[in-house]
Amino acid sequence: MKPIRIRTRRSGRRRLSTRILANQLFILTLTGVIGFVLFAFAQRAALDHAYEQRALAIAQTTAAEPQIQQAMEYGTGGDAVQTIAERIRRASGASYVVVIDLHGVRHSHPQPDLIGQPVDEPVAALDGLPHVGIDQGATGRSANGKAPLYGPTGALVGEVSAGIPERNALVELWRELPTFGVYAAIATALGSAAAYLLARRLKRTTFGLELEEIAGLLQDREAMLHGIREGVVAFDPQGRITVVNDEARRLLGLGTALGSTLEEVLPDGRLRRALDGTLTGTDVSVLTDEHCLVVNRMPVTLRGRELGAVVTVRDRTELIGLLRELDSVRGLTDALRAQQHEFTNRMHTLAGLLDIGEYDDAYEFAVGSAGAGQALTESVRKRIGNSLMVGLIVAKTTVAAERGVRIVLGDDSALGQDPPHLRRLLTIVGNLLDNAVDAAGDGPRPAGGREVRLTVTEDPDQVMVRVADTGPGIPPGTAESIFEDGWSTRPERDTARRGLGLALVHRLVQRHGGTITVSEGPGAVFTVVLPLPDTAPAPQGALFTTALPVGGER
Repeated sequence: MKPIRIRTRRSGRRRLSTRILANQLFILTLTGVIGFVLFAFAQRAALDHAYEQRALAIAQTTAAEPQIQQAMEYGTGGDAVQTIAERIRRASGASYVVVIDLHGVRHSHPQPDLIGQPVDEPVAALDGLPHVGIDQGATGRSANGKAPLYGPTGALVGEVSAGIPERNALVELWRELPTFGVYAAIATALGSAAAYLLARRLKRTTFGLELEEIAGLLQDREAMLHGIREGVVAFDPQGRITVVNDEARRLLGLGTALGSTLEEVLPDGRLRRALDGTLTGTDVSVLTDEHCLVVNRMPVTLRGRELGAVVTVRDRTELIGLLRELDSVRGLTDALRAQQHEFTNRMHTLAGLLDIGEYDDAYEFAVGSAGAGQALTESVRKRIGNSLMVGLIVAKTTVAAERGVRIVLGDDSALGQDPPHLRRLLTIVGNLLDNAVDAAGDGPRPAGGREVRLTVTEDPDQVMVRVADTGPGIPPGTAESIFEDGWSTRPERDTARRGLGLALVHRLVQRHGGTITVSEGPGAVFTVVLPLPDTAPAPQGALFTTALPVGGER
């Protein structure tokens, strides 16, 4: 594992309080400018609305003039409409006051040559309602108001359109903006003062440390946190535990471990060797009584000086269980494929006999083939009463046959319908058969063929499982080490993690007071003895004891 190197930084930048103040001032200035611009737009919209209402009031006042009403309804009065409209326009400061009949023809206008000319847009007051908006007319852009014009009899005879120049609104807006700018400047100044006080307070809270100094103090812990998967344990240079989180206590079974060494809190074994660095490498697998763990140890150095180490621990119990279930499904698929292959061959043979007219031979062959698979199952059922164990043995036998290995159930085998240690027996038999089939299938072919012999017996005092194979056997001097998790003579295969099967069997047996032995030399023989009664039945949801692995682990 590559050591973590902690680097300290020199404080060559501006002080923390200065940077905070500068950032706050920038933010306040930016928000002040944005707020000022947004307020200016909002005020402009408000002024436009106010001037539109003023223009509408002028139009409504003009529409209420009796002489205009009479002239528009009866067509009398001569130039009275133009005279009165112009008088109102000059008095109100409007840019135009235009009286329009129902046909859209102007009867008044600041430009006399447009009188009698129709307007471009339709008459809006035909609905009898007032209208406001921004108008781009002959006199320029104006805030416009239109009011319906009624004659003396109450009939709608036209509309009055009045406009106020837009420049009037702009002039008023520019008069108001300096005041708003002063308010924004005062708010920015108050915010700057508050930012300065906040920066001083933060400076005192951090004991006068700058950002780089704080980062330097926290960098070793930050490095440790980056290595965390689930559990974390930190050691000082003397090997004493300085940090241990709750997940590490749960996974490793550590009680009050702070200040203690690993020798004081853990027994000798693969777990302790993985934690103290004796076992090197990445993702070191460790199997405990309850969990399958992955351990990584990372030394920590500062300026070439060893500061200890950080160990991260990940719980892969559920993942390994899922992978073993996947291998079980794969094994079932292999068994089905082998049966399909055998069935296809038989069908081809049967079809050939029928083609050549050998009907009697075809009948005898069909009857014999139909009973072949049933014969295997019945031969196992004669000695094994439990259906789960029967199914396991038959499936393993079918898969082994595809690899050229014959599984033979010993004549002295005898197991009841509801045997003790059932779920543990399923795991033990499955793992041992897988190992034996792998060993026999990959080893040299003996004269009698590749064979695995299984014996399962149930006595009043114990249950015994013995698995013997014709493979190369266990190397001398490794009879004890093969039961350690991670030990394997074979490479990793797809999803199956090597080195866990025998360790799992060993832990299951020892946890319940049993024994497991293995012979050295050619042709390995594994013997497992589980005592009776079964005082600690396996829980139905137990991960490792319920999985029925198919892939070998040796």
